[in-house]
This record gives sequence, structure tokens and C-alpha cells, in this order.
Amino acid sequence: MRLTLCAGAVVAAAFTPTAYAAGTGPAGVSVTPGSPAAGSDIQLRAMGCAGRTGAAASDAFVSDAWLTGGGGGGLVGETRVRTALRPGSYDIRVDCDGHRDRVKGTVTVPVRESSPRASVPASPVAPVHAGGGGTARLATVGDARVAGPGTRQTVVGLVLASVAAVAVAVRSARRGHDGRD
Repeated sequence: MRLTLCAGAVVAAAFTPTAYAAGTGPAGVSVTPGSPAAGSDIQLRAMGCAGRTGAAASDAFVSDAWLTGGGGGGLVGETRVRTALRPGSYDIRVDCDGHRDRVKGTVTVPVRESSPRASVPASPVAPVHAGGGGTARLATVGDARVAGPGTRQTVVGLVLASVAAVAVAVRSARRGHDGRD
């Protein structure tokens, strides 16, 4: 009897925090970092969804954020803030559990600081000198794409193709000859 009672208490204690955590906390969306700059990546956490998946949408996002999670800790996901976004607050709408706009929140984009960092492009504007077996150098030369192979490369290519054709013909002739005996 004691064993049954103790086992029941342990099971109840084990499941109580999980059930309690699923229903706790106000529904809402938190954004990390709290005030993201335009063009930056952000992480979202949506509380108030009991399911395992959802989607967060906002006019501030480049694309919708797909959210996943185990329910109790909320749903999490990532997206990027639009680069050409004006400073201000933008609504976030989360669809989950089969309901549109089940959870709502806001993201605030601050005024850009006029610093040298703000003027740096977010992505390379010229070929990166890495990988590709040294082809990055050729990509920067405008005439390399237009010129194509020269006479020497054309002659070498034709000679190699001719040698390959002769080798195939000789091998085929030998196989045909060996098969008739």
C-alpha cells in the first residue's frame, strides 16, 4: 500500500510541472534582440500556443518565421528584419493551434545611428577571394568571360578528342573480333 501511494505521489509530482508550465505565462511574442536594427536577424519566442508548430508574420519581416517547440516552453523561430524598413513599431501575428492571430506582439525598429558601421554593405559587392580553385581572380577580369579559349586550347582539345575516338574504335574492333572466334 505504501509503495503504491509513494509511486502515485512521484508520478503526480513528475507530471504536475509539465501541465502547469504549459498553461503559465502570458501569451505574447518576445523578440531577441529587443530593438533589432533593420537588416538584422532576430529570434522569436511565442508563448500561448499549445501545439508544436506555428508561423509568425509581420510587415517588418523579410519572410514569415516558422516556429517550432514542445508547447510548454513556447514556440521559437528565426527571421530577418527588412533592410529598407523605417524606424517604428510593427505588429507580429502568430498563427498556431489552427487559429489565425492566436498570439500577438510587436517589434520596434530603432532609428539608425549615423556610424561607419551603418554604411557597410550587408553582403559582399565583389567576388570573394576564397575557394573555386582561383577562379575569383578571373571573375574580376571582364575580358576573361568574353574571350573564351584561344587557338592553342582549341587545337589541343581537337587532338585529345581525336585520340579518344581512335581508342574507342580500336577497342570496339578488338571486342568484335574476339567475340567471333
